[in-house]
Amino acid sequence: MGETTTKIRTASHSADTAPEESRTLMERFQRFRSPRRPRLWFEILLIAVSYWLYSLVRNAVPEKRADAMRHAARVWDFERSVGLNVEHAVNHAVNSHTWLIVSMNYYYATLHFIVTLSVLVWLFRRHPGRYASTRLVLFVTTGIALVGYYCYPLAPPRLMEGGTFIDTVKVHHTWGSMASGDLAHVSNQYAAMPSMHIGWSLWCGITIFMLAKPLWAKALGLAYPAVTLLVIISTANHFWLDAVGGALCLSVGFAASWAFYGGLAYRFPSRVHQPA
Repeated sequence: MGETTTKIRTASHSADTAPEESRTLMERFQRFRSPRRPRLWFEILLIAVSYWLYSLVRNAVPEKRADAMRHAARVWDFERSVGLNVEHAVNHAVNSHTWLIVSMNYYYATLHFIVTLSVLVWLFRRHPGRYASTRLVLFVTTGIALVGYYCYPLAPPRLMEGGTFIDTVKVHHTWGSMASGDLAHVSNQYAAMPSMHIGWSLWCGITIFMLAKPLWAKALGLAYPAVTLLVIISTANHFWLDAVGGALCLSVGFAASWAFYGGLAYRFPSRVHQPA
């Protein structure tokens, strides 16, 4: 009898502790996903390592030239079939204005990084409670892009065989793109789909529009991805379908952040007081 009673008590104790352990794990997960003040040293390290891995993986993808050219021809044929093959006309029209196209070359090469990092710093300083969830959107978007580069190598318009697109960096001898000129050998030139110039600029624009208070700042937020779209087409670095790909990646990033944190990144409290 004593042994039977002991076994029953042990089984009962195990049944009682199982829900407690589940509750404990759930509580830990809830604490982990709760808004918290980010740590500067960790964020700097995370961004540095993440960008290093992004560059390493992106440029380690085999440059499948034949596939990239074939995919570019298919994209161009599709755009022509729907009557939206505007890239060639825009590329030539803007290239006829030297001051404008040279400005766009530098825009393409620099603002992609400067604006994105600036928005991250602004989030860190002014909206720490929303920082982690909003940063996750950007990270997931970029991770999906890496998969796209591997699965769907795509030549940009300026590299299309038999095409008459103008490589504006080469023609105007400007320091424009890691994929053009002297730096081409250190960058994967066929990583055009999806466009992270659009993915990142949309992330910046939406973030600024949702969180900035001045109307002029909101207007700049909306204008930034629109101007970026014009730049990537004018410089013949992307098809407009690449921009669609970047936007789709961003939508998955927002969905992932929503699923993990349980809400839209911009709806969390701006300030948090608990320690990191």
